[in-house]
Amino acid sequence: MSSTDARFAHILVADDSAVNCELLSDILEPLGYKVTAVDDGDKALRVLHQQPVDVALLDVMMPRRTGFAVCQAVKADPALRLIPVVLITGLSKVEDRIQGIECGADDFLNKPVRKEELLARVRSLLKLKHFTDELENAETVLFSLALSIEGKDPYTGGHCERLSKYSVALAERIGLPESARVALRRAGTVHDIGKVAVPEQILLKPGPLTADERRIMEQHPIVGERICAPLRSFRDVLPIIRHHHEKMDGSGYPDGLKGEQIPITVRVMTIVDIYDSLTTNRSYRRALSPQEAFRILHQETERGWWDAELLENLEMLLQGEQRLAESSTAVEQGTGMRTIPATGN
Repeated sequence: MSSTDARFAHILVADDSAVNCELLSDILEPLGYKVTAVDDGDKALRVLHQQPVDVALLDVMMPRRTGFAVCQAVKADPALRLIPVVLITGLSKVEDRIQGIECGADDFLNKPVRKEELLARVRSLLKLKHFTDELENAETVLFSLALSIEGKDPYTGGHCERLSKYSVALAERIGLPESARVALRRAGTVHDIGKVAVPEQILLKPGPLTADERRIMEQHPIVGERICAPLRSFRDVLPIIRHHHEKMDGSGYPDGLKGEQIPITVRVMTIVDIYDSLTTNRSYRRALSPQEAFRILHQETERGWWDAELLENLEMLLQGEQRLAESSTAVEQGTGMRTIPATGN
């Protein structure tokens, strides 16, 4: 990284030793890095929450929160977890390094810190941060595009948010791994991004589509996959985008996949998508009640369209949520609190 680039990099140094903070600052600042030095873990976290930080250099043994605890908090926070964290330690035990790895540390430096090693670590991690920032910006653009498409249709407001929320909840219920839940969270927002290529007169048509219009509409999963394909982080999202209109009997589109050929994440997204569509207002019909929606879904499942086990789990998930809401309402009413009844979209 050139000195010109370094001027824009903000390094957080956290160490309870003023001598160590001064040493690290004296190495970094002459090269153009902006350095913020603090003397405990709580102050480090405050800086991380209040200012953009490109790399955090944390002493392991600090008052209040240790470097391990700060690192763990950073990596658990979606807003901070992409910040590279280097743990600086005089501890030499293998167990201490393992603890740092388990906390999510990106790198380690041993005391006494050598200038050349410090600068090499910082430059390497700043390159990594630059790449992840570019990736995050690209994802943000895609999410904004997807939500702008949703915004064109007055009947689909909140659909993407609900789809992300309940797909992840259903995935958790059936024990899918974290990677699958992340893919579903992202796919909930971008699954219909390919509709950017569908003319508005087709997208917003209140009545049935003609055969030609349907052929155009059925291209949107392919277009969506093509739009998102350059992002390597969307590798697990692409099948959901392409196949969320497939049916278990092979009568869906665009590829006519059948049964287990349809990935489990796709089947999760599809059943939640259909349920949400049935229970929200459309230009051509009113929103159905949950009971009506599940009656239709069970009929279609008997026809071979949907995954019966997932449908059963979705129904139990939503029934459990409803019982919890009713219980909360009863408690609030019993304490004299007023509640505003929820309204369907």
